[in-house]
Amino acid sequence: MITMYGIKNCDTIKKAKKWLDNQQIEYTFHDYRVDGLDEQWLQSACQTLGWELVLNKRGTTFRQLDSEIKENLTESSAIEQMLLAPAMIKRPILIVDNQLHIGFKDTQYAEIFNR
Repeated sequence: MITMYGIKNCDTIKKAKKWLDNQQIEYTFHDYRVDGLDEQWLQSACQTLGWELVLNKRGTTFRQLDSEIKENLTESSAIEQMLLAPAMIKRPILIVDNQLHIGFKDTQYAEIFNR
């Protein structure tokens, strides 16, 4: 079972979905905004990948945070912010064979799926 986590209107998600579709790889898409975001899942993803990697600091949502929040981030406060605004989660997060992968590049997916 392959699951992709993200937000449907994200350009990177669209590219990743197109790549999977072109390779005829079946997957389930979990949209944080539509399907919700489970705190335990997010904590697990942050422990596996590292919260600094999961937190998208380049996005508009993060940049709009109060500077005091940004300057004093901890794993706990970052998870809290990501739960409040899932757009701050780097996308996509892909689960393949119980392994988490973050981001999208053609070469990365080709390696994951041996294509």
